Amino acid sequence: MDERSLTKLLAPEGWALLSQLPPYSEEAALRISTGLHERGMDPDLVAAALTQSRLRARAVGKFGDFAAGMLFTPAGLEQATRLSVAAHHARRYADAGATLVADLGCGLGGDAMALSALGVPVLAVEADEATAALATVNLRFFPSATVRHADAMTLDLAAEGVDAVFADPARRTRGGRRVFDPGAYTPPLDAVLALRADVPALGMKVAPGIPYSFLPGDAHAQWVSVDGDVVEAGLWFGPLAPEGPGRSALVLAGDDAHVLTESEQVRGTPAGAPDAPARSAVVREVGEYLYEPDGAVIRAGLVARVAEDLDAGVVSEDIAYLTGDTLTPTPFARAYRVQDHFVFSLKRLRAYLRERDVGRVEIKKRGTAVEPEQLRRQLSLKGSAAATVVLTRLGGRQSVVVVERV
Repeated sequence: MDERSLTKLLAPEGWALLSQLPPYSEEAALRISTGLHERGMDPDLVAAALTQSRLRARAVGKFGDFAAGMLFTPAGLEQATRLSVAAHHARRYADAGATLVADLGCGLGGDAMALSALGVPVLAVEADEATAALATVNLRFFPSATVRHADAMTLDLAAEGVDAVFADPARRTRGGRRVFDPGAYTPPLDAVLALRADVPALGMKVAPGIPYSFLPGDAHAQWVSVDGDVVEAGLWFGPLAPEGPGRSALVLAGDDAHVLTESEQVRGTPAGAPDAPARSAVVREVGEYLYEPDGAVIRAGLVARVAEDLDAGVVSEDIAYLTGDTLTPTPFARAYRVQDHFVFSLKRLRAYLRERDVGRVEIKKRGTAVEPEQLRRQLSLKGSAAATVVLTRLGGRQSVVVVERV
């Protein structure tokens, strides 16, 4: 959003227009826009208001009911922390007794909102002027939060009285492409990590795909999933990491939160260090059940940990499907009952499904180059039943496992 549009939107006329718009829908947007133009409304203001209405609709998934009173940019919404995840961040700072958190690269203010809701004072710093203005609007109901337009890395933490830091480096280029090299974050990973020399209570977001080799030995790295989707990874240090160095997975589903860490036998050993390679689980023949570990569990390298809890093994080396003969409920993996399995061939799979009158098929895959949509077209199914097939490797061979969700 450019400065001109933002100024118009924040003026009384713009704020009134935004509050009067109905819930956004693509079908109604053109009709509403035309009607407002016919009434003599400023076209720039109309465009800005409808853009905000559309972004607010998209933001409900991250901010719930709060989205209706917030302002967004597309890029800011993309990188913003979900409020449910931000609440877990904030709890770390509250439990550590933080008295002033510097939120460096605060974006639209999602984490600052969660901290403020727990009564933790926040100094939210944002380098982009327009984004800082939007964060000020979004934090207007939280008197303990202050927004400052500045370069976060020039902040004198000691002079400000900061005793804890949260950093969310930009991980996209100006053109919107994702940045995978931690050295190319803005600011770079090493620059943020250096802050813990002055403020040991440091937390920061990183890309979920960060290689373990980039994780400092004193970090607690936690991957977070929400309703099955991996949404972030965070590094926590000092009093913000009571678990100590290592890796964990936080699985959020509805109102439930579950944390998985390494077993006690491994924790605190080189194998349980944050930068250690993931442990391997034993390979087993396909049993009565197939388990699909949560994405956060896989990213955190804890598949072997779940396998131990389930008395299961992996179906093949480096494939994150587990199998066993016992059904054990767990929040860290989805369970399927195995109905059949055989070596993959298009002809055999097509015949197998047609014999069972299957017309709708869910295709899951790991460790295979087969493209599900292409395979679905090639199967050309017309039956009335439904089935789930898993394409993976069994004993080193491309195979099919037919399953049903438990």
